Amino acid sequence: MCTQRHGVLLLATVVQWLWLSSAYAVEPAQVRVAPEETDEILANPGIGWETFHRTANNDKTLPSWIPSTVHYARWGWRELEPQPGKIAYEFLDTSLKESHESGQTLAFRVMCCSSSPRQPYHPRWLPDIGGKVVTTRYGNGPELEVPVLDDPKVLAAHLDFIRRLGERYDGHPDIDHIDLGTVGWWGEWHMSESTNAPMPTVESQKKIVDAYLAAFKKTRLVMLIGGGEMLKHAVANGAGWRADCLGDMGGFSRNWCHMRMAYPKMLPEANALDAWKTAPVAWETCWDMRKWVEEGWSLRFIFNYALALHGSIINNKSAPLPEGENIRPEVERFLRRLGYRLVLKELTHPAQVRPGDSLEIGMKWQNIGSAPCYRPYRVAFRLSGPGAQHQVVISDITTNKWLPGSIELFTEKFFKEPSDLPPGELAREVGTIVLANDLAPGTYTVSIAVVGETDERPVVRLGIKGRANDGWYPLSKIEIVK
Repeated sequence: MCTQRHGVLLLATVVQWLWLSSAYAVEPAQVRVAPEETDEILANPGIGWETFHRTANNDKTLPSWIPSTVHYARWGWRELEPQPGKIAYEFLDTSLKESHESGQTLAFRVMCCSSSPRQPYHPRWLPDIGGKVVTTRYGNGPELEVPVLDDPKVLAAHLDFIRRLGERYDGHPDIDHIDLGTVGWWGEWHMSESTNAPMPTVESQKKIVDAYLAAFKKTRLVMLIGGGEMLKHAVANGAGWRADCLGDMGGFSRNWCHMRMAYPKMLPEANALDAWKTAPVAWETCWDMRKWVEEGWSLRFIFNYALALHGSIINNKSAPLPEGENIRPEVERFLRRLGYRLVLKELTHPAQVRPGDSLEIGMKWQNIGSAPCYRPYRVAFRLSGPGAQHQVVISDITTNKWLPGSIELFTEKFFKEPSDLPPGELAREVGTIVLANDLAPGTYTVSIAVVGETDERPVVRLGIKGRANDGWYPLSKIEIVK
C-alpha cells in the first residue's frame, strides 16, 4: 500500500516537473533594460537654437553650452537672381557648404520688398524685361522702389524663379526648411505703412504660394503667421508656420501684444493650431531676449507658451543672451524640451536565442519634447559579438509618429501661466531581427540607434545616457547558443 502510494506521489512529481519544464521552455528568461535619462541639451536635426545669418562656427555670441543645428538666413531676390534666368547657385551652394561644415542645415527666406532705399530686394533688371516697379514710402521714411507683384511680367519672372529654385534644391539634404516668403515687406505678407504699394491680389498671392508648394515637395515649408487666407491655404496643403515676435508682452502698446492678441486670433482663423502635427513651428524673438529681461517679462511664461504651441526652433537673431544668474537655467530648461526629445523607456528581449531564429525586441518609447520628429528616421538594432561578428538590422519603425503631450491653449488659465507641457503617450513597438545562420555562439551586445532615412548612419541623439562615440547605444547582452 505504501509502495503504491509512493509510486503515485513520484508520478505526480514527475508530471509537475515536466509541466514546469514545458512552461519555462515556452517562456524563456527575458532581459529587461530601463535606460537612464539624461538632462543634456541634445543637438538633433531640425530643432533647437537657430543661428542667424552666420553659421555656428562663426557666431561669436553662441554660448558653448548651446548646440545649434540650423542656420537661418534671409536674402533678397536680387541677390539670388542677379541676372534674368540665372540663379546664383554658387552663392547658395557656398552657404549650404558652410552650414554643413558647422554641423547645421540651412533654412532661408527670399524677399522682394525692402523698406530701405539703399538695400532694395528686387532684381535691378525687372524694368529691363518690362516689369513694373513703383516709388513708395514706408511710413514717414524716404522714397524707395518696390516691385508690383501683380504685374504680369514681374509675376511670371517671380514664379519662374521659385520653380527653378525648387528644381535645384528640393530635397537637398543640407536644407532644413524654406520660409515661404517673397510677398510684402521683408517677405512678411503685409505692406503696412506703404503709401501707394498695396499687397498683390489674392489671386496673385495664391499663385505664389502654389508655386512654392509645387516646387518643394520634399523640403518642408513654413509660412509667416501673418499670411491670413494664404497661411490657411498653405497649412491646408502641408506647410508649417513661423511667428516672428515671440516674447512681445506689450512692447509696442500697453493695450496690445503679439502673445495675447495676435497669435490667439491668427492661428485659429487660419486653421493652423494643429499644423504642428505634420509640419514644424518656428519662433523668432521680438527684439531679442535681452529686451524681455529689461521689461521684466517672465522667461518661464514665454518659454512655456512657445512649447505649448509645439515649437521646434527658436531664432534669437544671434544676439547675446541677457545677463543674470537665472538666465542660463531657464534657457537650458527650455531647450531640453524644444522640438522632439525621444526617450527609450524600456527594452526587452529573450536572454538566449539560436542562429537563424527570429529575435523580437520589445520597446517603450516616449516623446517628452514639444514637437514630433518630422522626418521618418528609422530605429535600428545591432548585435556585436566575438571575433568582430556583428549584424545590423534596420526596422520599419519610424520616429515621426511619436507625438508629444499637449495642453489646452488660450484659456484664462493659459494666459495666467501656461502649464508645463506633459510628455507624450508611451509608444509600444516591437522590432524583429532574423538572425544570420552563421552567427558564432557567444555573448553579444545589443545596441540601438535612430538612423537616417536612406542609410545606417545614426542621426538622432536619444534622451538617455550611454551613447557611444559612433552614435549607437549599447544597452544589453544576449547569448547566442546552438
